[in-house]
Amino acid sequence: MGRKLFLTDLDGTLLNSRKQVTPRTYEALQRFAAEGNVFGICTGRSTENAVSVQKQLRLDFPGSMIVAFNGAEIYDPGNSLTIYRTGIPLAMTADILALAGKRCIHVHTYNDRYIVSSAYDEQMIYYKKAIKSPVIVTDDVLSELDRPPCKIIGIELEDLGRLEAFRQEILQLYGDTLSSIYSNANYLEIFPKEAGKGAALERLCRHLNIPVENSMAAGDAENDISMVKAAGCGIAMCNGSSEIREAADVVTENDNDHDGLVPFLS
Repeated sequence: MGRKLFLTDLDGTLLNSRKQVTPRTYEALQRFAAEGNVFGICTGRSTENAVSVQKQLRLDFPGSMIVAFNGAEIYDPGNSLTIYRTGIPLAMTADILALAGKRCIHVHTYNDRYIVSSAYDEQMIYYKKAIKSPVIVTDDVLSELDRPPCKIIGIELEDLGRLEAFRQEILQLYGDTLSSIYSNANYLEIFPKEAGKGAALERLCRHLNIPVENSMAAGDAENDISMVKAAGCGIAMCNGSSEIREAADVVTENDNDHDGLVPFLS
């Protein structure tokens, strides 16, 4: 059968509602990795934040991998090696920031160490409840970017129709170049079209010389759908959206608060 790759989203999937990995799930992951298989975090979060979470939760098993920014960066933390990276062109980034400003939509982006934003507003406060990365607030966001950013995120807490209108405008302008999908109802993820979690799974399988049919992937939201479809076994959380449950090969019997992933790691 050969070794396996297991990629999992964090929020709503691997992590419970308290942003923790339960003891039973941790033990199953530990056994999976000890058998020579590869565990990987696959998230919309930044690489910096994913590495921090990996260490904090003791998920840094030998050979473990990180897919960040919805597949725009693949990182091997054990060897401090960037396997793949792509970004949104800086001129396009400037256009999206300007468009968000006109539409009064909070957006922010990232450099290698910081969240970079033009405002520390209600949306940023909400985002920071879960994401502990440091923030730079500046009137000139592009001055803090030394290369094209992997991702821009738009956040709206009340008028979700306004966020959808912003999404449709981005797709109309840049749909050939960028993906614009939701990681939850309030978060709009904008990243290069050649990225995506599904493409990252395939790239990582090639890098690790693991057949795609030996891969498993688990998620709960729209930005996980491509990964679930690409994997040899695509797993949707029963607490996930109807769209991902329809796309998956299997749906967990239990949710992320009740060790839903454990049966697939045995």
